[in-house]
Amino acid sequence: MTNDERRTTEVPADRREPVGEPVVRGDPAVTGDRAREAVGFDPTDPDSLAEAARTVRSFSESTAGDDDHVFMLRGAAACAALVRGVGSYKRAAERAGGDVSVSFIRKWARVHDLPQSVRRHVARGRIAPTAAKHIARVSGDARLHLAWATLDAGLTVREVRRLASEVNDGTPAVDALSAHGVDIGTLDVTLPPDVYLELRRRASLEDTAPGDVVADALDDYLD
Repeated sequence: MTNDERRTTEVPADRREPVGEPVVRGDPAVTGDRAREAVGFDPTDPDSLAEAARTVRSFSESTAGDDDHVFMLRGAAACAALVRGVGSYKRAAERAGGDVSVSFIRKWARVHDLPQSVRRHVARGRIAPTAAKHIARVSGDARLHLAWATLDAGLTVREVRRLASEVNDGTPAVDALSAHGVDIGTLDVTLPPDVYLELRRRASLEDTAPGDVVADALDDYLD
């Protein structure tokens, strides 16, 4: 089966859970004991909205949490909930008060809108929140290409920012990444010895590459 013949089902590139719900932050498998600290924000509840506004202002004024991925995801959730609750980025900035800007709220609200598959890596510290801000600037599959390239190719925040700008200027994500030297679709995988031997055997008998056997098996698994 060729790449063109394989499944073309769209992979979710946007958040599917309710805005403000601590799906990732509240998962002990991701954040450990800190899951108990998870705070949800309900944009339809006045008291919760007030708490979101306070959290956004505190988040914008704090530098103590710059290396705290869970803290930053909480701030992003508060930004998104506040925007949803008041109806616009401008009103959200006004409601938060202080020096909170429209651009600050927009950037972090978009991080909250990333799919769970990406946000889980942010919470684990594998994708820096500052890189996630730039990943969130693009849409569709480009988000996922940038996120997985950040993990697989070790992209820096500066590189992610530049690639996101190229994508927004009209360059397809795959082309931008390839020009940057990222080998799209290349992933190191560790297999049990017996599975590895069988993979090699089948690839040889079918006169194909081991990666094609794995890709076909994944297609069947994901159907």
